Amino acid sequence: MKYQSNRAPGFRLKPYQLLIVVALFLTATANLTFFTRVLEIYPWAENTAFLSFLGLATFASLLFLAALFSLVLPARITAIVFLIAGAMSSYFADSFGTVIDADMLRNVIETNPSESADLMTGSLATRLLLVGILPAIMAWRFGPRSRGLTHALLSNSATAVAALIMVAASISMFSSQYASFFREHKQVRYYISPAYPLYSALQLAASSLPKSAPLPFQSLGAMANILETPSAHSELVILVVGETARADHFSLNGYSRNTNPALAKIDRLISYTQIQSCGTSTAISVPCMFSYSSHDSFDVQSAHNTENGLDLLQSAGVNVLWRDNNSDSKGVADRVPFEDFRSPERNPVCDPECRDVGMLDGLQSYVDGQTGDILIVLHQMGSHGPAYAQRYPAEFETFTPACQSGELSECSQQEIINAYDNTILYTDFFLSKVIAFLQSNANRYETSMFYVSDHGESLGESGVYLHGMPYSFAPRAQTHVPVLAWIGETSDIDYGQSKLLKDAPNTHDAVFDTLLEVFELTSDLLPSAEAKLLMLKPEEDEETANVSR
Repeated sequence: MKYQSNRAPGFRLKPYQLLIVVALFLTATANLTFFTRVLEIYPWAENTAFLSFLGLATFASLLFLAALFSLVLPARITAIVFLIAGAMSSYFADSFGTVIDADMLRNVIETNPSESADLMTGSLATRLLLVGILPAIMAWRFGPRSRGLTHALLSNSATAVAALIMVAASISMFSSQYASFFREHKQVRYYISPAYPLYSALQLAASSLPKSAPLPFQSLGAMANILETPSAHSELVILVVGETARADHFSLNGYSRNTNPALAKIDRLISYTQIQSCGTSTAISVPCMFSYSSHDSFDVQSAHNTENGLDLLQSAGVNVLWRDNNSDSKGVADRVPFEDFRSPERNPVCDPECRDVGMLDGLQSYVDGQTGDILIVLHQMGSHGPAYAQRYPAEFETFTPACQSGELSECSQQEIINAYDNTILYTDFFLSKVIAFLQSNANRYETSMFYVSDHGESLGESGVYLHGMPYSFAPRAQTHVPVLAWIGETSDIDYGQSKLLKDAPNTHDAVFDTLLEVFELTSDLLPSAEAKLLMLKPEEDEETANVSR
């Protein structure tokens, strides 16, 4: 009988050879969007030499980065990490124009499985298999075995130095063009894959590490201004946190399609037309809008360790309830009553996806059981993509043909827009039901509704889809958000004065300040809330008392 060895094949690449092959492969397969965007700026016919050396510099940069990783990890492990990361990040860049930065990765980590499932398409599986998993298996099978720490350090260091020399030589030959490229087109460099995604992952990991002993939970100093008039009604405010709605697709803001037929018929409604979001993802925008920090000073890590607007209101005696039909509150509602409406066990309106309108179920019983002021936050599933057609019931498919797939490449841009606009139509219906609920409680409460979307959405403009772009160069479609206010007849909010603010430029910073204004709170940190969107009626012969927490 002939003996057959189970040993791996004798042919194996040396460490530097494996890294070169992987860097070449990634340059060719994982950077289509990068080179496409470069060609839009530098046409090939006029910049042949520069573009050729830019390709060389891209290869050398990936080789340099892989060699640095291999100083810590075995070359085969580095190759596998780079190949899988390159396949994943290039798919989202090529399909949606997505930049994988630290905020995008944070959003991915905090996204629930049902939302992630919308992105798990056949195209992603095929890309991952062909340019990720299969090459990774080959790298493992034919990659070098360990030959000792010293040998690996020397080999990988030499490879890194050689790659760095290639990068420097390429830049020196076209220094003027590179200077312009680096200075004027920073956003294009973010598409180099998997270099920027891996850098972002390390950046996120570093920011999550404790830099010192844990700080105590930070509390805000606040005081409540409580009317002494015995007959004064309590406040009943519903704050709807929208998902992925963009302001320019609301007909209330001038959009050519009638996406707000129900709201257009409601009196005492204000649509604010110039509001900028705090971020381009839920993981940033939602904590930011409830934080006392402004957009410029907001830090998501410290926000989780600091009292927010809901904590402040609850401490001042307001009954606060968060109902969620999205991924979760991103830490905002960790210390207030929270109810999850993402499953049929609690949400009675599921077909099979649980609908936003189901969050109104049992709400009257909750209100009837409270005394004093009430704030209810309803966190929508809203217009979350890419499976827009799943975000609304069939009877709301008004704009047709609508894209029925989360695989956006299977649909035309108009079909994608049609499906997205149908989600706005359903949000219009939902908000009208919220207002109807408040109107039914006007005899007992001073009622008002405040709606604000967390961020916008790209729908194919300039080849970009979805959201989550780095804020510094995110398109307006992702940062210009709709904000609405409905003010009941019994409310002490001044409708006329508040309406004068509808076209004034403002930001998500206004959410925190407006909540303080509506519930008549002041904070030592914010002696004057200048960013607010709602104005109270002037007090007439009413004595107030500042009651300290």
